[in-house]
Amino acid sequence: MDAINGTWDLRLALAALLPSAVAIGFLGYHLARTVDRLADRTGLGEALAGAVLLGATTSLSGLIVTITAAVGGQPSLAVSNSFGGIAIQTSFIALADLTYRGDNLEHAAASLPNVLNTFVLIVLLAMVLVAMALPEYSLVGLHPITPLILLVYLYGTHLSRQAGEHPMWMPIATSGTRLDEPAEGAQRRGVPGLLLRFAALAAGVALAGLVVARSGMSIVDETGLSGTLVGTLVTSGTTSLPELVTTLAAVRAGALTLAVAGIVGGNTFDVLFVAAADVAYRDQGIYSALEPVDAFAAAWAIALAGLLGAGLVSRQREGIGYEGVAILAVYALGLATMVLVS
Repeated sequence: MDAINGTWDLRLALAALLPSAVAIGFLGYHLARTVDRLADRTGLGEALAGAVLLGATTSLSGLIVTITAAVGGQPSLAVSNSFGGIAIQTSFIALADLTYRGDNLEHAAASLPNVLNTFVLIVLLAMVLVAMALPEYSLVGLHPITPLILLVYLYGTHLSRQAGEHPMWMPIATSGTRLDEPAEGAQRRGVPGLLLRFAALAAGVALAGLVVARSGMSIVDETGLSGTLVGTLVTSGTTSLPELVTTLAAVRAGALTLAVAGIVGGNTFDVLFVAAADVAYRDQGIYSALEPVDAFAAAWAIALAGLLGAGLVSRQREGIGYEGVAILAVYALGLATMVLVS
C-alpha cells in the first residue's frame, strides 16, 4: 500500500484522524489570537479580518479535503464536506452563545459586514443548487456557474469591506453591545512577525487537512459508506475544529465580532470548495455527478444560514435566543436525516 497516494487500511485511517484533529484544533486556537492582533495592528477590523483571514485560513484543511476527494473521483465526499462544514460551523455560534455570560452573542456582536456576509452565503449556496438542477453543461471544462461563484464571493467581500468602512445603517448600541475596538498597545505589535506566524499556522492547518482527506477517502473505500455521509459527519467535523476552537477563544477574549465573523466568513469561503471541486473533478461535471441527498445537504446549509441571518438582524437580548435554539434543532434534525437517507 502506498501510504501517501493509495487507500489506507481502515485502522490506519481512523488512527490518523485523532492526531490530525488535535493538531487542527491547536493551530486554530493560535490562529484566532494571531488574526485578532492583525485586525488591531492593520486596522482591518475584526469583521473583515475574521471573514477573510480567519475564515479562509481555518477552512484550508477542508479545502484540501474537497480537492483531494474530487481528484480521487469521489464527488459526493468532495461537495458534502463543504455543506457539512457550513452546517456544523453554524451550530458553533449557538454553542459559543451558551458559553458567553453576557447578552445574546448575535446581539452583542452587532456588525453590518457579518449580516451582509450571511446573505452572500445564502446566494452562493442557492447558485450551487441551481447548477445541480440544470442539465450538465461545460464551458472550457467548467460549469458556467463555477466562475460565477468565485466572482460573487469576491464582490461580496468587496461589499462587506464597504459596509464596514461606510455603513448605510448602524445597529443600535445597547449595554450588551461589544464594540470592535483595537486592544491597548496594538500599535506596538509588528505586522511582519504576525504575518509570518499566520503563514506558518496556515501551512500546518493545510497539512493536517491532507491527512484528513486521505483518511476520509479511505473510510469510504474500506467501509462502503456513502461519500455524503462521511463528508457530512467525519471530514467536515474534523476540519471544522479550528472554527470551534477559534470561536470559543475569541468569545473568551471578548472579540465577539471576530468570533461571529470567523464562522460567517469561513462558511462563505467553504462554498468555494464546490467551485474548486468542479475544477479538480475530471470525469464529468461535478454538479451532475451529485446525488439528491447532496442537494438536501445544500438546502440544509441554506436553512441554517437563514436562521443565523435572522438572529443577527433581530438581535434578541436574552440568553441563547430563539435563533440559537432553532439552529441546534435544525442541525440535529438535518444530521439525523442524513444518516437515515445516506
